[in-house]
Amino acid sequence: MNECGEGAPLEAKHQVLGPPTRDMAEVLFLGTGNAFSPPGRMHALALIDGAVLIDSPPTVLPQLRRAGVSPSDIQHLLITHWHADHTFGFPFLLLDREWLAPDRDARKTLSVHTRPGGRERLSKLCEVGFPGSLEDALRERTVWNEDESGILKGTGWSYDRFPVSHTPETDPHGYKLIHGSGLTILHCGDSGPCQEIEERARESDVVILEMGVPDFVDSPHHHNPSQVISFSARHPHAMVLVTHNFSRSLDSDSGFEVPELPDEIHQLNDGDSLEIKVDGDLRLIKYR
Repeated sequence: MNECGEGAPLEAKHQVLGPPTRDMAEVLFLGTGNAFSPPGRMHALALIDGAVLIDSPPTVLPQLRRAGVSPSDIQHLLITHWHADHTFGFPFLLLDREWLAPDRDARKTLSVHTRPGGRERLSKLCEVGFPGSLEDALRERTVWNEDESGILKGTGWSYDRFPVSHTPETDPHGYKLIHGSGLTILHCGDSGPCQEIEERARESDVVILEMGVPDFVDSPHHHNPSQVISFSARHPHAMVLVTHNFSRSLDSDSGFEVPELPDEIHQLNDGDSLEIKVDGDLRLIKYR
């Protein structure tokens, strides 16, 4: 696999792509901020091949619309943990799919992949947020899956879920995503440094790592810039992509300054995407 570093092709603006062809996959980063939504960043949100959504933050609908993606096209939703910036958009996602679907007579089923108890938690959110509006969607058009590993049907991906180091009450987990070509993406959810990530990073081509706090914060639940640098040095084979960022975006003037990281570490901004070519080449497309 080729890392996208100096000399790799970058485009000035992300182009919204159609459905991936057999020789291409895409990860679109619809948001790259932490829970505080730093200036210029929406909550962290990743979309794989226009069909697999990782988490559902409160702003999931405008994030999808900004990318030209219909909520009805999402086939799978993977939940990493129960914090609000990762789940409170679920009722809005279902609401749009239920009431604004292009063809209400052919509304699609959403597969939701969660830890045990996820159905009860997310259904309660829907009941509180939109009482009386989503019962049919939850009962008839939502498939609940608590398996720790499996195939994401209708896509070229499978997954393994694994525990990470974050607020214990949120039951935090990450996802190892395996493409049919053999390429592996490690999505670490929200987590501080932990052995579970280290072990899986050794066999991953891409690691999506959160950087939720600055260096002056010592937290076991988040990575800071120094820890991200150390992680990348231990895993030089992997493309390290930083999301859930505590700092402002590159074009914002307020908030925490963007930390300086080595060139081989890529701090994502909203709208960036990763293209995966059939020959294994990895191409990072910068929105700005």
